[in-house]
Amino acid sequence: MSKDAGESSADINITVKFSGRSIPISIPKDSTIKQLKSHLQPLTNVLPRGQKLIFKGKLLVDAMTLKESEVMNGAKLMLMASQGLHQGGGPILKEAQTRPISRGKETEYKRPDARTEIVMEKDRLQRWKTTGVIALADCNLKAIPNEVWDCGSSARVLDVNNNSIQDVPNKISCLNSIQKLFLDGNGISDEAIRWEGLASLKYLTVLSFTRNQLMNLPSALGSLTSLRQLHVANNKLTSLPNEIGMLTRLEVLKANNNRITTVPECIGECSSLIEVDLSANLLSELPDTLGNLHNLKALHLSNNGLKSLPCTLFKHCLQLATLDLHNTEITMDVLRQFEGWEEFDERRRSKHQKQLDFRVVSSAQFDEGADKN
Repeated sequence: MSKDAGESSADINITVKFSGRSIPISIPKDSTIKQLKSHLQPLTNVLPRGQKLIFKGKLLVDAMTLKESEVMNGAKLMLMASQGLHQGGGPILKEAQTRPISRGKETEYKRPDARTEIVMEKDRLQRWKTTGVIALADCNLKAIPNEVWDCGSSARVLDVNNNSIQDVPNKISCLNSIQKLFLDGNGISDEAIRWEGLASLKYLTVLSFTRNQLMNLPSALGSLTSLRQLHVANNKLTSLPNEIGMLTRLEVLKANNNRITTVPECIGECSSLIEVDLSANLLSELPDTLGNLHNLKALHLSNNGLKSLPCTLFKHCLQLATLDLHNTEITMDVLRQFEGWEEFDERRRSKHQKQLDFRVVSSAQFDEGADKN
């Protein structure tokens, strides 16, 4: 290799200033500005087309190399981000400390005596057993009350949303007929859940863990084979388990606003999926098996680093009518090249027109005889 060739491919060390952070970068000096932006994407969550790199007061041009832009070893660049053009939950700013969800001041109830309290608890427990619905949302709870477990097979719904519950114990398995479980907004971490107990709930159709601190979903999730809806948005998930492919009855998957970087190929085995929301994650590509979801009607992928879609998506997902690609790198020119694009676009337009027609009809005075002719 000649001396000139060796020098042109040598790495240089530069620093990129972004929102109070100093990001060290080592990159070949013959790299283009566009390549540097791609390198910065996973470090900042800002899509390349949303990045403005400034060096010595000048805006750097994508097509030029670092050498041509006079960016040398030790150079300091400034990055400015266009609003909205990001992947995941937003640009990575200064490291923020997570805080538990704040609760309103707990209302104090004065009870005349202990006997009155016991009667009230009995009445509540009897109501839960009769209706099958245990409604304990927004009750400033730090733990699931023991009397919940006394409901046993009578319980169909457990709602403990918006509390401060930090333990989902094995005892939950005694609610063996439960169909819907809501645990949103509790600040729950991975260690707080005893998945052995949850995995035994064979009749569970809705599981909601939104707005918590989950970083992983275990393989035990695959045991919930009756599940139709899984809501895990606004957590810290980095992936979905391979066992999600065992959820063949799953119709709705909402995993938006996480840190998911890859989607397992087995997602294509969830043949009942109708709606999938993976928006505001860190995805750069999707598996081709997504095209196996023949019942899919809505796919939300906004605010990811995607540059393309599986080639079979429009060809095989013949019910797909909603596709959200806002703030991704996918352009209309890319979409038009896919087989089945025209048919999808027709479905999309038809659905939009029906929504407009519905709004017009709904706002007009209803005429009983309008459909008799």
